[in-house]
Parts: sequence; C-alpha cells; structure tokens
Amino acid sequence: MLFDLFKRSPAPKIGNMQVRNIADNYTATGQISVADVADIKAAGFDTVMCNRPDNEEAGQPSAAQIRRAVEKAGMKFFHVPMGHRGPGPTTLDDFAAVVNGDNGKVFAYCRSGNRCTILWKQVKH
Repeated sequence: MLFDLFKRSPAPKIGNMQVRNIADNYTATGQISVADVADIKAAGFDTVMCNRPDNEEAGQPSAAQIRRAVEKAGMKFFHVPMGHRGPGPTTLDDFAAVVNGDNGKVFAYCRSGNRCTILWKQVKH
C-alpha cells in the first residue's frame, strides 16, 4: 500500500496527445498535426499557440498549415516561436499578450511541450 503513494497517474490526454494542464486556461503539448485540431476544439479550447519555429525538423507541419486548420475550426491562432537559444526580443511580451489577453483557453505546442512550459514560467499571470 505504501508504494501506491508513489505511483504516477497517467498523463492527461486529448485525442492521442499527451498534454500538461499547466493552469485552468493553459495547456501544453508536443507537436500537433492538422488532424489533432478537431480534438483540441472538442476539448473546449479557444486558442492554439505554436511556440516552435518553422523548419526546425523535417516533416514538421508549418505554423501556416496549423493556422488554417485552427481558424477553419473557429479558433484563434498565434505563432510565438522560441528557438533553442531562448526567447527572442519580443517573445515574452508576445507570449504574455496571448495568455493574458482575451483569448480564452489556450492550447500551446512546440516539439515536446518544454518550451511552452518554460515560457509560461517566465511570464507574469
């Protein structure tokens, strides 16, 4: 019974995506596909934010491809990329404007979800 205390509960999922529910209005995950947009919408999100630069990896869908699917589904889309060297000169302000603005529940993604989490921790809410 003592070891039951140390069992990790499975990561929450939306569709096939494992997600991190960081705050009531902010969830992060790794790279999504156009096909994932319907599951994101069905889960009640209002906004999708990409924190990954385009062309980082072969086969990665572009932000423009995801944007088209997100907007077609009736949600907002923001591209606030952060490269491996860290935030650019406007990244934190742009990120804060999305999560602190009138954008409802935000679903953010990057390659693994780590950059989305790092950005959240660096911005005042």
